[in-house]
Amino acid sequence: MVVKIPTRDEEIFLLLFFSPILMTYPIFLTPFRALVIGSTGAIGEAFVKAFKADSQCEHVEELSRSQNPGFDLNHPQDFEGCLEKARAAGPYQIIVDATGALTIDNIGPEKALRQLEADRLTRSFQVNAIGPALMLKCLAPLIAPGRVFYAKLSARVGSIADNGRGGWYGYRASKAALNMLLHTAAIELQRRNPQLRVVALQPGTVESNLSKPFLAAAGQILTPQESVSGLLSALAKIEPRQGAHFIDYQGHEIAW
Repeated sequence: MVVKIPTRDEEIFLLLFFSPILMTYPIFLTPFRALVIGSTGAIGEAFVKAFKADSQCEHVEELSRSQNPGFDLNHPQDFEGCLEKARAAGPYQIIVDATGALTIDNIGPEKALRQLEADRLTRSFQVNAIGPALMLKCLAPLIAPGRVFYAKLSARVGSIADNGRGGWYGYRASKAALNMLLHTAAIELQRRNPQLRVVALQPGTVESNLSKPFLAAAGQILTPQESVSGLLSALAKIEPRQGAHFIDYQGHEIAW
């Protein structure tokens, strides 16, 4: 008698068919541990709630700048000290970095060359690219073996190929730099674990303090829960490949 072992997609279909209340495509079918960086922001908090609601999640570790000790992306030299608790709770099957800033020093993104200032550009790169890259450097040893994820919030405007309107100089450039850093790190880390997915996430336009000044000009506006539900479903369907992925909350690939 030959026993057919169901594929992952078949297992997920059966799980969803017999569990109609489960709305999100499950990211793991076995027990996992999660770490969320920026856990008090709108999207970070939604990730925490989603993981806590997942019956397979054994533990969710939260890291935010409001904790003691917290972290400050402008002071990466302090990262090691604030990660002691996270190390003790690891390793993790999924790490989500939900940090980022569109408004710097209470000033929104630049719309023209004449508005560029060195200090603001430097701050944007520090918060959106340099700080997150150094955070990944610290957290890489905490990534579990096997089928695992390192996901970082990015932005569609970080796509060079998709830039048809211009403007938003610092934010666009810092997110493009972030995407390159993630792609490069993925290539290195996958030499030790080919099953690692490093993913730059575009969450859509989400109701949050970050996007509040720009919602009037936006199209579809998502709640944090809607965005995170879509992102987790999209992550669950990603297959391993060399380098990083760049996807939106609907699971669509975005051109670098």
